[in-house]
Formats: sequence, structure tokens, C-alpha cells
Amino acid sequence: MTTTAAQHPHGPADPGNGSVTAAQLRAIVSEVSDRYMERPGVVQTLVAAMLAGQHSLLLGPPGTAKSELARDLTGRITGARMWEILLSAYSDPKRMFGPIDVAALMQGTYTQVFEGRATQADIAFIDEIFKCGPGALNELLGLLNERLYHPENGGAPIECPLLTAITASNELPSGEESAAIYDRLLVRIRVDYLADLSNFARLLRSTSAPAATAPTTVALADLQTAIRTHVPGIAVPDPIVDAVCTLRTALRRIGIIASDRRWRQAMRLLQALAFLEGRSSVEVNDLQILTHVLWDAPEEQPAVEREVLQLINPHAHEALTLLDGVIALEVELDALAGKAREEVADWAINEANGKLRKAGQRLEELLQQSKAAGRSTTQITQIDAKRRAVHARVMVEALGMDASMITA
Repeated sequence: MTTTAAQHPHGPADPGNGSVTAAQLRAIVSEVSDRYMERPGVVQTLVAAMLAGQHSLLLGPPGTAKSELARDLTGRITGARMWEILLSAYSDPKRMFGPIDVAALMQGTYTQVFEGRATQADIAFIDEIFKCGPGALNELLGLLNERLYHPENGGAPIECPLLTAITASNELPSGEESAAIYDRLLVRIRVDYLADLSNFARLLRSTSAPAATAPTTVALADLQTAIRTHVPGIAVPDPIVDAVCTLRTALRRIGIIASDRRWRQAMRLLQALAFLEGRSSVEVNDLQILTHVLWDAPEEQPAVEREVLQLINPHAHEALTLLDGVIALEVELDALAGKAREEVADWAINEANGKLRKAGQRLEELLQQSKAAGRSTTQITQIDAKRRAVHARVMVEALGMDASMITA
């Protein structure tokens, strides 16, 4: 377990309508996204969850910068008391929430020392959260759910100032106990290794990159005001409520059912995203963030994504169909591993290259159509990035080209 000492409290720098705070947070999203390639949607969603006062999960294999990203992001909140822990089945609740005060115990008083522990944290990062043992489970649930800790001496529950927790895991929960924690994490974001070869090359070069300029920060007091006042004040027009009802019906039709609590919390997440974008009301494009909210098993996420995009952006929905073809080609490329170079090259020249270039042309058309219609282009851009990554793999692995020469 590690903790970060509290910085001196900072007074609010944005006492008005929150526009300065929102601008600072957008700058933070931009800076962190530039540092962690192929993660712009991840960073934006984490910040929106923070503004909604909700907890999030980064789910992915080891070595995908989950912990580093979380520390970088949370470290930009000045004046916040940070708490971080790497959980295991043997994590002692007292070490998490406050060890026994030995000096007081010597005098016959049983109390705990809460300084620097979860009980006094404004922001938390909890790594390997599903490895939480039975001894700590109930207390951790109390912290995440009610922001309460029940002290060892049986006294009155302690109110904890926790605004949000970012959690991380390499795997999904395997038992009912850890599933209870999983259910309390509103936002679930899947992260993977870098797909684009050019981004991978950039990652390798980043070890010698010059030092960045001073990072943008936001004061804890301003973040608290945004969470408690500005975000709840964002309007949710009736057409948005109607769209969410339609989405719920569509998902139930295919067997994906979220609880009423999760839907209600999702509305606050939509408000948070609108505030982050500098708007006074939720727009239909904001519903895209729900692709990180409404699934339980990872195999449900593509279906959720399709239903959301069908509702908010038919252009992006078509792009998902193109993505299926791109992924199919990637599977074929993997299956050709170990085959003769001539056979692999023939497949690349006569099949893969043509399909990938045609998909790229259609994606560009969809991108322009989506822009003209005033719809979000984020999903189409991400799908084209995946297409370019697969095309680069084909050029390198099937045709032996130098990765630095690829402009797919």
C-alpha cells in the first residue's frame, strides 16, 4: 500500500458557473491522452466518471499502463488527499482504513489512526480490486457505496470524503463476493496493448523524449463544486430521456439487462460529460459513453455499442459493420502465421490490401457524412485507426515492408 501526502488545501479558482473548471479538465484530458496513445476515449470517460461522483474500472492485461494513467490523472487534482493500494486476498482492513493506535492501546483505549488511509481520502486508486479478500470486502463495499467506514471499536460509522475511485484489474471477478464490488463500478473501460505500429514506434521513442511542460491541474475545491453543483444542474431534455428509454428496450430485447440503479447513475454520467464538454444540456451524442456502462460480460459490449450507435449515429453503426470485416482479416492474418511467404504475400496482395483500402475509403465517406450531420465522429475515427493498424500489420508481416514507411 502506498499513500500520497495531502497537499495544502487550495481555495476555489472558479467560483462562477464552472466554465473554468471544465476548460481545465478538457486540457487535462488532452494532455493525458497525448501521453497515453490510443486512450483518448479512456481518459475522457474516466474524467466524466469523476465528475459524476462515480467509480470506474480499467480492465486489461498487464503492461497496458493502467496504473500509470490513473496516477497521472488523479495527480492533477491539487489539494486532494490521495490513497492507493494494491489488493490481495490477505489485505487487512485495518491497514486499509486505519491501523490500531498502539500508544492509545497502551493506555487502555482502542482506537484507530485514520491519517493517510482510505477513510480520509478524496481520491482513491485501487489496483487488482477483485483480489480483495473476505475480510476487507464489506468495508470496501461500504466505502464505495455509502462512503462510510465502520470502525473496529464498534463506534458510529465514519463518513469518508471519497469523491471517486479509479480501480484496475487484469481479469474479471470470478466469485460472488468480488462480483458485488464489480456491480458498484459504474464505468467499465477495456484497455489493450497498442494496436497501431506507428504508435508503438512512438512509445519506443518516448524514452528519450524531452520533458513536457508543466501539466494542467484543477483544484479539489473546484472539482467538488462541479460534482455537487454544476453537473447536477445540467439539463436533460425530454428527447434524451426518450432515447434512453428506447435504448433500454432495445437492450432488453437482446437479453442485456441493467439495473434501475445503474440507469439512474448513467444519467448523471451523461450530465457530467456535457459539463466537461462545456455545454448546459445533454445531447444525443453523449449517449456514446453508455457503451462503457451497460454491459457485464465483455462479450456483451459489442452488442451494447451497436445498439447505442444505431440510436445516435447510423454512420457510426455502419462503420461497426466495416470493423467486423477488418477484424476478420486480422484473424486470417494470424491464421497464416507459419505459412510460406509466397502464400501470405499472395493473400495480402489479392485480398487483404484491396478490402482494407476499400474499407478506408468508405470510412472516410462516413466520417464526412457524420460531420455534415453534426454527429460525433469519435467512433468512426477509432474504427479507422483499427483498420490502419491491421493494414500496417499486413504490410509488415505479409509483405515485409519497413514499418516506418507505412502510410496506410
